[in-house]
Amino acid sequence: MIIIGVILSAVGIGLSCWLLFTLAVYAVPFAASLTAGLAAFHSGAGVIGALVVGIVAGTITLGAGQVAFAVARSPLIRTAVALLFATPAAVAGYHAMADGRKKYSSRKWSSRFFSAGGIP
Repeated sequence: MIIIGVILSAVGIGLSCWLLFTLAVYAVPFAASLTAGLAAFHSGAGVIGALVVGIVAGTITLGAGQVAFAVARSPLIRTAVALLFATPAAVAGYHAMADGRKKYSSRKWSSRFFSAGGIP
């Protein structure tokens, strides 16, 4: 029974990390979607209008990033587009790993662990 518990715990941790890093890729479209949706809601669009505006803004942001990365031939432009999407993902990963801040007494080691968590 204990072996099954250990195996299932490892699988659960692995799936949680996979989900965290998979969702971190969508940090920029989500932020754009949330910002546009809240702006639409506060300007009087209503709940349905804010949802539509948010979904459209997120879709356009994700599509524009994918098209820009696929069309750009210059490695410098591709790097800039990749950094545009990777930087918020790294920040989100850093803060997701920083939830365990109380587990480490050393600030140096905790910062290293959190930075490693920010690299998908």
